[in-house]
Amino acid sequence: MHVLITGAAGHIGVHATRELVSAGHELTLTDRVPFDAPARTRVLIGDLRDADLVRKAVDGAEAVVHLGAIPHPNAEDGSALFAANCLTAHRVLDEAGRAGAHRIVAASSLAAVGLAWSPIPVSPRYVPLDEEHPTLVRDPYGLSKLVLEETARSTHRRWGTDIVCLRFPFTGTGQRLTDQLVHIAADPGAHRHDLWAWLDTRDAAAVIRRALAATVTGCHVLNVAAADTSSPLTTDELLHQHHPGVPAFEPLPGRVSLIDTKACADLLGFTPRHSRPSVQGE
Repeated sequence: MHVLITGAAGHIGVHATRELVSAGHELTLTDRVPFDAPARTRVLIGDLRDADLVRKAVDGAEAVVHLGAIPHPNAEDGSALFAANCLTAHRVLDEAGRAGAHRIVAASSLAAVGLAWSPIPVSPRYVPLDEEHPTLVRDPYGLSKLVLEETARSTHRRWGTDIVCLRFPFTGTGQRLTDQLVHIAADPGAHRHDLWAWLDTRDAAAVIRRALAATVTGCHVLNVAAADTSSPLTTDELLHQHHPGVPAFEPLPGRVSLIDTKACADLLGFTPRHSRPSVQGE
């Protein structure tokens, strides 16, 4: 089918493009900066806040993969970050629904829970952390992802578009992943707020492909994470040292993830293939 990918030059976007090309999809790709695109893809360069660009991009698209956003909270103007992410999310999802796209897959984030970028120390109410966990958001980036998810629900109600919002953690592969794992091994406490969650970018691309093809209706928010943590310590050790007293609703053997991904497995039939590689010094 004809799929629009926004943010195609980004880390996940590059892998998602490769995955969907291999699946035989016809692609339209957008980003703010020029990039190397596969042959026989339609490329549009511009800002997703531009209504004309977005209308042109969604024209003819049967499905949309929305990855185009500021992907981190490291901005001097948090209000501008929030405004940009919310405006582009609404622009893309609303125009896609209006144009008749039948499926949208949108990149949300585990930051929507409010742990990852919290400006103050905070612990989850319980683990494993599922999609029903109460919102603890204090930062503009996480708040923009909550708005994305509400925009998705509104888009489904207005246009009937079936939507899957994927709550990604840190994603990486190759050297990007290795660097992250080295930092975590050296200082696991620095990552207490993201609960040591991670996902190989190849799995991120694979779940996007699965979400496009799955026979699901409605609007769904799903956690996606690797089955293990990004730390060499056991999960029990991590909790005892960095989140003491947090109740665990099920056994947490070995280095099992603190993110509940059963809804993703049940709804999409997807489980990540890649486990945490060993890094030097462990």
